Amino acid sequence: MPVEHYENFPVASFLLPARLRSAVEAVYAFARSADDIADEGMATPQQRLAALQHYEAQLQRIAAGASLSEPLFIRLAQALQAHQLPIAACHALLSAFMQDVQIKRYASHAQVLDYCARSANPVGCLMLHLYQAATPHNLTQSDAICSALQIINFLQDIGVDLEKDRIYLPQEQMAAFGLSEEALFGLAKRAPGAALPANFIALMQAEIARVRNLMLSGADLALRLPGRIGWELRLVVQGGLRILEKIEANQYDVFQRRPKLGKPDWLLLIWRAMRMRAQA
Repeated sequence: MPVEHYENFPVASFLLPARLRSAVEAVYAFARSADDIADEGMATPQQRLAALQHYEAQLQRIAAGASLSEPLFIRLAQALQAHQLPIAACHALLSAFMQDVQIKRYASHAQVLDYCARSANPVGCLMLHLYQAATPHNLTQSDAICSALQIINFLQDIGVDLEKDRIYLPQEQMAAFGLSEEALFGLAKRAPGAALPANFIALMQAEIARVRNLMLSGADLALRLPGRIGWELRLVVQGGLRILEKIEANQYDVFQRRPKLGKPDWLLLIWRAMRMRAQA
């Protein structure tokens, strides 16, 4: 499967038991293709929404037990049925992708977290159900990890999202640090090597502190879950935290030096994942 869009997160990795890989791939293919409808290509907003509404109609057919003709949805239906996965999680993902087509700005952290609850948290929910570990406490901590991963992705992709006229930094937070939308666009276009203003750096420091705390609030889940899912989640947690470190090492310049994980980072992540229990 192509994973270039999700380089921070292992997808159907070698840690997944073979019995679960086809289900993970089916869910991933559904989510990735729907996300691409919302974001990629030259389609109009109306065309994007129409395509996503077709996805919604197919989910309704799955729920009703109706016949399906498209391989994407046949595989998804098989995965949902075989593992008794909640189809509501797929509906939630679609609602987030539709929102991406229609909403380009967020007034508050609460609005960002509401988006994360539909764009990211359902993935963790589905994984916990696959591993038959979807207890209320586990789901709460999974939500914290998934929302943190989504917000980390927003921070590393501020420049990328600006090219799509999309800003996930909360407007109230930008105002609190005296950063206007026009100034943010200006930072993306500044001369190579030009210094970032102090207010943008302070804003990024505050956002990183907030999302790091959110990630750590759920990290204990990776130690409680046994076996492969625990190791997979440890790598996911450490991957998100490593991206934050790279943003800091880049002096918060997410415009000209987008942080991402490379091969040397994965060696470090494995070492840190092994040390998580000792540190806890």
